[in-house]
Amino acid sequence: MHDLSPSGLSLPAPSRRALLRGVGGAALLGAGIPLLSACGGSGTAADPKTVTLGSNSSDAVPKKAFAEIYAAFTKKSGIKVDVNTKDHNTFQEQINSYLQGTPDDVFTWFAGYRMQFFAAKKLASPIDDVWQKIGGDFPDAMKKLSKGEDGKYYFVPLYTYPWAVFYRKSVFAQHGYEVPTTWDDFVALCKRMRKDGLVPIAFGDKDAWPAMGTFDQINFRTNGYDFHVELMAGKASWTDAKVRKVFDHWTEILPYHQDGAVGRTWQDAAQTLVAKKAGMYVLGTFVGQQFTNKADLDDLDFFAFPEIDPQFGQDTVEAPTDGFMLSKAPKNRDGAVKLLEYLGTPEAEQIYLKADSSVVAASTKADTSSYTALQKKSFEMISSAKSLTQFMDRDSRPDFTSTVMQPALQNFIRNPKNVDSILSSIERQKKTIFASA
Repeated sequence: MHDLSPSGLSLPAPSRRALLRGVGGAALLGAGIPLLSACGGSGTAADPKTVTLGSNSSDAVPKKAFAEIYAAFTKKSGIKVDVNTKDHNTFQEQINSYLQGTPDDVFTWFAGYRMQFFAAKKLASPIDDVWQKIGGDFPDAMKKLSKGEDGKYYFVPLYTYPWAVFYRKSVFAQHGYEVPTTWDDFVALCKRMRKDGLVPIAFGDKDAWPAMGTFDQINFRTNGYDFHVELMAGKASWTDAKVRKVFDHWTEILPYHQDGAVGRTWQDAAQTLVAKKAGMYVLGTFVGQQFTNKADLDDLDFFAFPEIDPQFGQDTVEAPTDGFMLSKAPKNRDGAVKLLEYLGTPEAEQIYLKADSSVVAASTKADTSSYTALQKKSFEMISSAKSLTQFMDRDSRPDFTSTVMQPALQNFIRNPKNVDSILSSIERQKKTIFASA
């Protein structure tokens, strides 16, 4: 998310996104920013009319959007939301100590494994009572993303966006290309594009996170959602033949990727799609940020990553999702529950989407009438998915993805023939890191 880090789904501007992606790094440590754990929660502990909320939405657009949501909630309920906003990257790096200390009643976080990790450590409270109220507004895949390993709900999703294969409609029309739905069709299209003088797949991995998105797509298309989740959680082996099969597929299409990817940012890669020099690009919908001309943006479209194994089809969609959790011992649980119930409403989502049109609502009940064509398609893809993944750096431990997977995937891109030694190295490091959990 998305995101070197599991960044906020406000789909930040390029410069912000590059910064937020770095979850593992100490980009802002020692920069004079107070630690979350040192700051603790905010607000008055015993006030039944105040709910405290720890937020990572430090950028102007999401910060303003959330302030409007909280104001609307206060108007409805009479309960004030006392927001404790911290720099986004610092929030990520200090979240563990923050939650073990005296956290706010409610806090912003990410769906899937990143949520389950803290739920399993008893650093968050189950919110099944909230879901009794809001459950009817969400698709099954979003419900699955919001549950802990114990089957209880711990998360209220607010907004999301998909990863897919992006292309320009006019380029496909000009050359008579058809959208590929199977791997063989995809490879054949790559060959045809190269023959026609195009770069088949735009690619930039200078910031080390985009390649993780390509791996995810090939993995769950090859091995299915369940194996993908096990692998990301450290339960499956990276030397398993199933993983090798993923890299075999990737090796087949790697020659059709843009050369010099490790030295190119995702933004520069996107510009080759804008300029019609590249035929396709595997990325999230934030690629639209690079289409600053309306006519170019209107020409942008996408399709789901092609089927590799028919038993898994195209059922899984990578859709990083942001939302809220309840801390382990909220001082005002009743008020916090009311806030979480409100945050799970289409009304709250609509307030947010007015400020940020590059994401879509997590709820199936949200008003989509003002959505752009890309938003409508994104919404349909996500709401109809059987399973949703989050992105490697949200579906796994951030210390594993940043210190092991990012350099390993760049190594593979440079030296695909070294795949066996790369996978053995990943597995060795994985065992050490996950053993320390």
